[in-house]
Amino acid sequence: MRLLSVFLLVMFALPVLGQRELPQSKKDIDTTKLKERMARGAAVKDPTDTLTIEDYKIISFAGDTTYLDTTLTIQKDYKYNYLRRDDFELMPFSNVGQPYNRLGVNLNKIKWYPQLGARARHFNYYETEDISYYNVATPMTELFFKTTLERGQLLDAMLTFNTSRRLNISIAYKGFRSDGKYREDEMNSGNFRTTVSYQTDNERYRMRAHYASQDIEGQENGGLLDKEGQFESGDSDFSDRSSVDVRFRDVTNRVNGKRYFLDHQLRLLGGGRDSLSRRGSLSLGHHFEYESKYYQYRQADNTNEYFGELIFQPVDDQAFIKTYYNQLRLGFKNKVIGDLQAKVSLYSYSYYFKSILQTPGGVIHNRLTGEEVVAGAAWDKDLGAFRIQAEGGVGVSGDLAGSYLDASVYVPLGEKHNFSAGIHHSARKPNFNFLLYQSDYLNYNWDNSAVFENEQVQSLFARFNSKTWGILEGQLSSVENYSYFRSTADAEAIEQGEERSFIRPFQEGERINHLRIKYEKEFKWRKWALNNTLLYQQVDQPGNILNLPALTMRNTLYFSSDVFKKAMFIQTGITFKYFTAYYMDGYNPILAEFYTQDREELGNFPLLDFFINAKVRQARIYFKLEHFNSPFSNNNFYAAPDYPYRDFVIRFGLVWNFFS
Repeated sequence: MRLLSVFLLVMFALPVLGQRELPQSKKDIDTTKLKERMARGAAVKDPTDTLTIEDYKIISFAGDTTYLDTTLTIQKDYKYNYLRRDDFELMPFSNVGQPYNRLGVNLNKIKWYPQLGARARHFNYYETEDISYYNVATPMTELFFKTTLERGQLLDAMLTFNTSRRLNISIAYKGFRSDGKYREDEMNSGNFRTTVSYQTDNERYRMRAHYASQDIEGQENGGLLDKEGQFESGDSDFSDRSSVDVRFRDVTNRVNGKRYFLDHQLRLLGGGRDSLSRRGSLSLGHHFEYESKYYQYRQADNTNEYFGELIFQPVDDQAFIKTYYNQLRLGFKNKVIGDLQAKVSLYSYSYYFKSILQTPGGVIHNRLTGEEVVAGAAWDKDLGAFRIQAEGGVGVSGDLAGSYLDASVYVPLGEKHNFSAGIHHSARKPNFNFLLYQSDYLNYNWDNSAVFENEQVQSLFARFNSKTWGILEGQLSSVENYSYFRSTADAEAIEQGEERSFIRPFQEGERINHLRIKYEKEFKWRKWALNNTLLYQQVDQPGNILNLPALTMRNTLYFSSDVFKKAMFIQTGITFKYFTAYYMDGYNPILAEFYTQDREELGNFPLLDFFINAKVRQARIYFKLEHFNSPFSNNNFYAAPDYPYRDFVIRFGLVWNFFS
């Protein structure tokens, strides 16, 4: 993978010889929404027109279109990480690429069907909704580079181009490796993506497709063996973290997946280019998706029985899933009704293990297969200044999906303010590893496919966005049959260190209510700014099941200015992050899942980062001192029980766009 990363770096860096400087439309805007008509393709331009950054468009899975953004903002600093998105509600482990514990939660379901599981290994997995499509005037390259911990680097390279203004292609690869500071801590991953988008000249037919191949693998050390004596004590003999004892050696887990995606649409009747007549237009659409994926846990050290009694040796647990998704939709659109679509979907799945397993508790079957048929509809309508969107469906046949509904309204309140609100409902089975699992460890075998019921989530949410007052979001959610992992070990077993030998899935029969309120606001004075993000959460539940910090906050004080006769733009400052103590979820490497625990409260420590960021033409350069306060604080900074957060480290890198 290192050779492939170097090859891609050389290949994508070649356009620097012919790069051109493009005028930036606005300096302080992070992203700009385009009109709906722009999402259907590039506008015809006069060849003599000057190209601007607005001629390079990024189209999301939902069809929202933004310009390529080469500005340098504090939001870009928040997204300059392994995930390439704001990780405010996540708590990373010690090494880059390892799991993230949750500091916040949104209980609304994005997927209408159960997933494989092993969610702690999926933070860097590109789902269908994470893939972007492009519409560019000339070939464009983006390079993302960042140092990691010890040996290894992180590189995300993307090239997009078109053979005509109607056909756009992109190729991207994200390669990563990091050894980490602790023993048995190495992480590596590779994410290959390629996309195609096309539309005919009269826009009667349009399509988009992508292929993704992803492999995410990491060593698992089981956490600290003697956290009080070697970590929390501050003993200088263990300031070199490679000398700290960990639980495991020769243990890895891995997620590997491949996906083929196609979505295309043909306009059957009416509707010219970018027009909405009263008679309207009729269209037929098709969405196809095939994905194969597996999760593997391997343990060569057979003498370690930390997870209980072994059935087979060496440990090599593997779970597989193959899914096919087909959706047909018939759409009608005019000025009176708006955009109305009727949909019918067929979802075929096969989740399986290699063999049927006979245990003292009974037979554990090796396969869950079936087909789901869901009928639904979607509606999008502008009513004056208001915009209403709704989508829902109900399961016609099958056992996994019950029903879903998402509805929202958007209301502009003048030029500086807007308000949106909505509801969410979903009823579906939990992920497959809750329903069926096999392991070479005796206690990690179960079949709940006949007893676990649909998780039901109902939510109300609202968002007020103001250029004057900031962004205020609120959501109240209620969930029934909440599925989670926890240990059934008694006090004696826990005292003997056997808590993780008895982790199993459960469903909570009583209702759990969750309230979250999030506020974001930036205050500016001359060249200084203070950016603030606060998240308040409250959970009403029968026990310590859904555990979250009551308050999470992030404050960044920074200075911005042009320097060197405006040849460079810089931002420098300090970011402070803090969350209150709570029963932080424990991590289980066999399942690559987090489990609830109520023995140990963690949190209540500050995280301070110092940064200097700069922009030169289309290059954004980042330099950061992460957690620089750790040498002066108590060693109580954990990301999960027995798993510490990283110590002070200096990291740097860049994001660079080239235009040919």
